[in-house]
Amino acid sequence: MPIAIAYNIIRSLSLSNQSRFRNQFAETIFRYKYAAGAGDTWDKLSDRLVEDVCGTRWNTLQALMSAEDRRDLAEHIKQRRFLPGGRYLYYAGRPYKAYNNCYLLRAEEDTREEWSAVTWRAMSCLMTGGGIGIDYSRLRPAGKALSRTGGTASGPLPLMYAINEIGRNVMQGGSRRSAIYASLNWQHEDIAAFLKAKNWSQDIRESKEKDFNAVAPLDMTNISVNYDDAALLNGLENNQIFKDNCRQAMMTGEPGFSFNFGSKENETLRNACTEVTSEDDSDVCNLGSINLGNIKDLEEFKSVVQLASKFLVCGTLRADLPYEKVYKVREQNRRLGLGLMGIHEWLLQRGQQYEVTDELKQWLEVYRDESKRSADEHCDRFYISRPVAYRAIAPTGSIGILAGTTTGIEPLFAVAYKRRFLTEGTKWKYQFVIDGTAQLLIDQYGAKPENIDSALRLSNNYEQRIKFQADIQDYVDMSISSTINLPAWGTSGNTEDSISVFAGVLAKYAPRLRGFTCYPDGSRGGQPLTEVDYHEAIKHKDVVYDEIDVCEFTGKGGSCGA
Repeated sequence: MPIAIAYNIIRSLSLSNQSRFRNQFAETIFRYKYAAGAGDTWDKLSDRLVEDVCGTRWNTLQALMSAEDRRDLAEHIKQRRFLPGGRYLYYAGRPYKAYNNCYLLRAEEDTREEWSAVTWRAMSCLMTGGGIGIDYSRLRPAGKALSRTGGTASGPLPLMYAINEIGRNVMQGGSRRSAIYASLNWQHEDIAAFLKAKNWSQDIRESKEKDFNAVAPLDMTNISVNYDDAALLNGLENNQIFKDNCRQAMMTGEPGFSFNFGSKENETLRNACTEVTSEDDSDVCNLGSINLGNIKDLEEFKSVVQLASKFLVCGTLRADLPYEKVYKVREQNRRLGLGLMGIHEWLLQRGQQYEVTDELKQWLEVYRDESKRSADEHCDRFYISRPVAYRAIAPTGSIGILAGTTTGIEPLFAVAYKRRFLTEGTKWKYQFVIDGTAQLLIDQYGAKPENIDSALRLSNNYEQRIKFQADIQDYVDMSISSTINLPAWGTSGNTEDSISVFAGVLAKYAPRLRGFTCYPDGSRGGQPLTEVDYHEAIKHKDVVYDEIDVCEFTGKGGSCGA
């Protein structure tokens, strides 16, 4: 029997006889982040979500999808073939419907009125539970004369710091930590300061290691440099700002890279994880992801793409938004962000390497073509504007865990890891996790943990990761959130001598990319995921520990003890 067929038989049996979730950690995430009370179940959430978004609930006169489509869609969600974005899951059945994960903002002009306005817009969005991304490129550089007051401009960095502090003190929708993104054009006069904005001192880094919530400059904010066509004139690899950007990213992980070339040159606005792009202030993300690892064949995949696309269209008619301009931009653009996850699991099922194979291309073509066709048809049915964009691949951190698959386009992060997460708004927990896909390979096919590819094991072959992202981008009309793991700064493959090589590889693929980030191991204090040895992690699998009561496999005690 072929591996792929055996795999799906095993998967079907396990789903019919056990929990919907592959491991206890997924159950924990569901309980803490999305369940509406102790008696809630994944099946109940799936049913009420579909009725909320696509049915006749909440005094609507007409269902937005047929009863048959709603039934099939709910089943796809129950079986974790399709998972809407986390905001959809959280607000299912709740009176307020803030379904959108992120909002895209721009500081339009450098005036005191606009500083106040963008601050208000940012706070309004964060309070709904949505993350924000802000482009600051239109603000004057620090030191420029101000004609009205006779003073000098502050530059964009102080406003970034102010928005960061708002994010520190606003728990999104009362349920999750703020997600913020800031970008600046590579030609801005303050770009040198921006590049080093997150070069934290050793004291701050040590404080972060002890307490993840310790205050640090822009610690709530991901930062990125915008590159336009002008950056390509003399070759990107010869651009000094780009090379400096590479050095910073290889050392600290930031700033990232936002590539806006050709017809996309004006789409400089990004959401917090950079996968959604726009040129319009107050545009909005509308996300959902298809789990390739849980779909048995191309025909089933086609059905999921069609129904998921219709679902996101319905979301543009049912979601509550933070202020009036967002409604206007949404109706104008109707931007959808249908994504994929479980791609590496899909490849592993077939015994294939982490690359875009001919078979995967066939699936990606269906994803590209059917998402547009089905969304357009659904819009035409209700005489509403067609979307300006249809596909974006989000990181799918939490929903990837719920789905029990590899997140976004990422390879397995690690066979076993320790994950840090927030519960009840303020309480930090740890849980030791065996990756579900890795465990299946170990249990069913006798794979050795040390022989399974992972993001960390591929960190010395970053070109393979970058090429994979570029190949997938050919089928995505917005962007892809993907973080390339690198060895720790100062270790083999990530030193001063490596910078020119890294810059050359990234420049080679940049015209085919929309965004790019990397993460050197250990570059941020209190990082949420830490690789651990499989045989040690198995001793503590699925047990939740309080932050103050976690052993680090050092024999120093704690409830997981020696």
